[in-house]
Amino acid sequence: MSRPVEVTQLLQEWSDGNRAALDALVPILYDELHRLASNYMRSERSGNLLQTTALVHEAYLRLVGRDNIECRTRAGFFAVAAQVMRHILVDDARGRNRAKRGNGVAPLRLEEAALISSDRAEEIMAIDLALDHLAAFDSRKGRVFEMRYFGGMSVEEVAEALSVSPITVARDWRVAKVWLRREIESRAPHAG
Repeated sequence: MSRPVEVTQLLQEWSDGNRAALDALVPILYDELHRLASNYMRSERSGNLLQTTALVHEAYLRLVGRDNIECRTRAGFFAVAAQVMRHILVDDARGRNRAKRGNGVAPLRLEEAALISSDRAEEIMAIDLALDHLAAFDSRKGRVFEMRYFGGMSVEEVAEALSVSPITVARDWRVAKVWLRREIESRAPHAG
């Protein structure tokens, strides 16, 4: 088990531009990153261990490539990781939609297997678009939804990351879910 002082120091070093600090940090927090990814991937088809691991590894690669990271706490790190996971899943969904429309792509090796199932690709993209609209006028509710839905973070973890109370997070979560559902339904083609 890592010491909180060690994690905090590594986070501060990474925020200050030391990319090697992330290399030291990820092995310490890997199990927690995997748990967050698993919370999201649980809604995917069964047997998704490979996809969950791929999501964590891709998140790491994107975290390494980022500049100007501002996360000096453990909760801040997981908030950034949730944002990165959202972008990975949305990119994957967009790729699946392009492939469905005939964009010829070479077959993937097993370790490059898709992160999300084809039937969820449209849903992920609709959520992403609606979430962008929500964040445009209420960024905190957007962040709460992103961290809970895409990052699999608990109410308490989100509260710590945003420096608000768990009651505020729970309220924002409920409001965001209702708002997003209405936004998505209003944009869906009407059957008829």
